[in-house]
Amino acid sequence: MKELLVLLEDELHAREINLEILTGICAGLHKPNGQTIADKILFMVAAMAAEMERELIHERTLDGLAAAAAQGRRGGRPIAVDDDTLAIARARQARGESITAIAQHLKIGRSTLYRALTPDTTD
Repeated sequence: MKELLVLLEDELHAREINLEILTGICAGLHKPNGQTIADKILFMVAAMAAEMERELIHERTLDGLAAAAAQGRRGGRPIAVDDDTLAIARARQARGESITAIAQHLKIGRSTLYRALTPDTTD
């Protein structure tokens, strides 16, 4: 709400931009400087509606992620290096093959392969 009011004051009022509603109960020319109480109320109600919609979108997104997690689905990119691919990479590395050649053969990035080959120390 604060951001919208600052935008109204700094941007729209400074550039003499007005809101003209063509039809409906609020039809007419409205100025962002809020010379009348009706203009102030109109812009505040619009700001509150936008803020409420933003919160609803946020809540729906979190609910959707929770529902997907409950069904065993997880977002994000699929893993590039599964256990079989990692076993192949380790075997080729043990034979002395370079990381670049292994990555090219497996069609993955070198940095991805380095990360996969580095032992996980977070356990």
